[in-house]
Amino acid sequence: MIKERIAAIRLLLLDVDGVMTDGRIIYDNQGVETKMFHVRDGHGLKLLQRAGVQVGIITGRESQVVIKRAQELGIEYLYQGAKNKLECYEDILRRTGLSDEQIAYVGDDLVDLPVLRRVGFAVAVADGVEEIRPYVDYVTSRCGGCGAVREVCDLLLKQSGRWQQVTQRYYE
Repeated sequence: MIKERIAAIRLLLLDVDGVMTDGRIIYDNQGVETKMFHVRDGHGLKLLQRAGVQVGIITGRESQVVIKRAQELGIEYLYQGAKNKLECYEDILRRTGLSDEQIAYVGDDLVDLPVLRRVGFAVAVADGVEEIRPYVDYVTSRCGGCGAVREVCDLLLKQSGRWQQVTQRYYE
């Protein structure tokens, strides 16, 4: 059943803090925020995009670092300062014309629950809060910021039969 749900996915949505990062927020002496992203997560997102799956971000915080990372990765949908993630999700549905069944979402905390409950494939990172686990289809073995996003990308590609297509160039 999960394989069929994954095959329908056309858009992967991600939270940032605790999913794309380990959840820590670092400020320097000038108050400049720093975030650490895992390079393999980025490569996984590029592989996913190469397979025709779009990527988006819905995050409750606002950060120039997230804008930079989204630009680097060619992430089409970026919603920052999202106090109500479901409103952003609804806007994405309108903009893309996709249905719930065609969207996957990765979250780590209660603020992600309204979207997790709607999407076709819901994922929690390994170190996410326990309260969201009953509402997800998959829990990563890796923690947020430590390869969890790559794990999801690889899962989506392999289970949908697109892995070979997007990785063939590395084996030639």
